Amino acid sequence: MGMTRHPSAALLCAAALALGGCATAVPPVEVTRFHTNAVAGWAPGTRYAIATAPLDGPGAAMPSLEWNSYRTAVDQQLQRQGLVAAGSGDRAPLLVRISFDRSEQLAEGRRSPVSVGVGGSTGSYGSGVGLGIGINLGGGPKRMVDLQLSVRIDDAASGQALWEGRALTAVPVKAPANQPSLAAAKLAEALFKDFPGESGRTISVP
Repeated sequence: MGMTRHPSAALLCAAALALGGCATAVPPVEVTRFHTNAVAGWAPGTRYAIATAPLDGPGAAMPSLEWNSYRTAVDQQLQRQGLVAAGSGDRAPLLVRISFDRSEQLAEGRRSPVSVGVGGSTGSYGSGVGLGIGINLGGGPKRMVDLQLSVRIDDAASGQALWEGRALTAVPVKAPANQPSLAAAKLAEALFKDFPGESGRTISVP
């Protein structure tokens, strides 16, 4: 009597990878957050509005279809924290500013680390803290894309920055993970992991 063998999921994935890839995973994301003590006082149901203009500074990008992917991803994460999106035209105590940046280059010529800090009238909480990703790709230089998501939550009345975070990763140009919707979802999820996070600490999120 013959025995039927079922290939394991790992073997199936390996075979698929040989044919072009079955994985859409984004590499680990480096995340840094800074915040004031006020963040801990945000009660579930606190309302927020997302600014239509992107966050100023390095990495700022004008609204576009890709920016909308990041806006949607951040919106989902904020609501998972118990915050509530304000209706169109309604006032909200929190103002959320979002920007993203993509930088394409060879793996051997990676850009220098970026610094993160909460701006606004309170000054900087984290200037000089760097984010950088070193990836040993092997097989010579490959075309890579550095992806960065920046989010700042301000007190809408005063403009004071209450929370700021940046998430950074790098993916091959031709990887499925370079698709805006996948990249935005992964970066936003990493950025809001264990929200509000430990202020001033850089972590790596798988």
